[in-house]
Amino acid sequence: MKQPLVSVIVPLYNAAPYIGEALDSIVASTYRPIEVIVMDDGSTDESLSVAQAFATSHPEVKVFHQSNEGVSSARNHAIRESAGEWILPVDADDKISPTYIEHAMEQVADDVRVIGCKAEFFGAKSGEWKLPDFSLDLLARKNMIHISSLFRRIDWTVVGGFCQEDIYREDWDFWISMFETGGRYVRLDEVGLYYRVLPGSRRHTAKAQKRAIVDAMNERHLLFMEKHLGGPLHYMRSWSKFLNRFRRYRQVGDFAFWDLGWIVSRHRNIIRLSEEYAIKQFAKPDLLRGIWYGWFAKSKARRSYEYALRLGEKITPRPIAYREVRVFGILRESWYVCESRRAFSCFNDLIGSPDFPYREAILWKIGEFTAKLHKQGILHRDYSGGNILFNRDGTWIQIIDLNRIKFCKHLSREQRLRNFERLNIDREALVIMAQAYAQAMGEDAIEDAGYIIAHRWHKHVKQGITNL
Repeated sequence: MKQPLVSVIVPLYNAAPYIGEALDSIVASTYRPIEVIVMDDGSTDESLSVAQAFATSHPEVKVFHQSNEGVSSARNHAIRESAGEWILPVDADDKISPTYIEHAMEQVADDVRVIGCKAEFFGAKSGEWKLPDFSLDLLARKNMIHISSLFRRIDWTVVGGFCQEDIYREDWDFWISMFETGGRYVRLDEVGLYYRVLPGSRRHTAKAQKRAIVDAMNERHLLFMEKHLGGPLHYMRSWSKFLNRFRRYRQVGDFAFWDLGWIVSRHRNIIRLSEEYAIKQFAKPDLLRGIWYGWFAKSKARRSYEYALRLGEKITPRPIAYREVRVFGILRESWYVCESRRAFSCFNDLIGSPDFPYREAILWKIGEFTAKLHKQGILHRDYSGGNILFNRDGTWIQIIDLNRIKFCKHLSREQRLRNFERLNIDREALVIMAQAYAQAMGEDAIEDAGYIIAHRWHKHVKQGITNL
């Protein structure tokens, strides 16, 4: 049976004295087939030329170069250049044992997500690198998987690769991403990695970034922390489970929030999608807003859920659940879940795309749909390009992001026409929507179009991003 190709990924930055040792240890592997992808990350010493010289006598080694963008970028770039089914990152100043890859590949199974090994320090420090036994609860508090562990290329693709933001513990972040949806970790009972310790290495200097690391882990993996710690990771990480006992939950709808798919948007709010569901994690409110939403007003998640029930499935995706977390009555986190509409497009896809299939018909239907909302007294105060969904020909249209819905007994003509202001699209498209809207409302199309065009959103005009 043909063995799968393993791609060994070596990010390289100013490691000229060590890269030769690292590559020697890799090509000495007893496992075949392998390829070695070296990605020079803008080194200012002789690292690139040393690696290139090594590659001339070792055909399995390929060397690439990029401007200095950081180790995560270098790893991601190298993996994109690779062809292996399995990936093994090895830092340019470390070494692996000859049998590591061979014995690791003997552990491959359908449920195995990551394969690691024992490790030893060398250089400025020697001895065993004592890593705790693996558990998901412990992984939520600390990392116990070194970067030189094997994983499938497809899993790297699904989680979006290594995070290229400056989060200081990109390996810990990556392993949490890998195990968020299950899988098993296997650690070989042998030393397969030799980890070089240098004075001032990232392993030591990153300790000063403790608070930033915790903040980043909570921002990116709060649902994982909720599942395994009962709440967020705290700066006193070992106390996290105890401190989270003071959190109080309210959930409406039977839904396991932490088992949902992959993050697709990280702006002020975080959005995840699976084949069936979409979940919106609202931004953490400041103290005053937390008090307001905790004691006096409905949370955005609750409003979204209740408004969706009121609007019905012909207007918005079916609501599934919402969840709120309070500490001493103060709202700290909230989530809203509805059916996913991944197979459909949103209004933003029409912007700058004059050849979009059925574009004119879709714009006409959106104009009619907007009139339908207004006739029912529904005013979406965030009626923007990312919140209007449609199918391929516009015969099905829905709205999302519902916490700013307003139900009115009467909408003035000015209120109704100003509702188009955030749709930052070309003049011709606005005219088409205005004509459909005016026809449905029994109004003058030229007047409606003129008003809509004249009242572009002031932020779009100020920022110079209007498509008009």
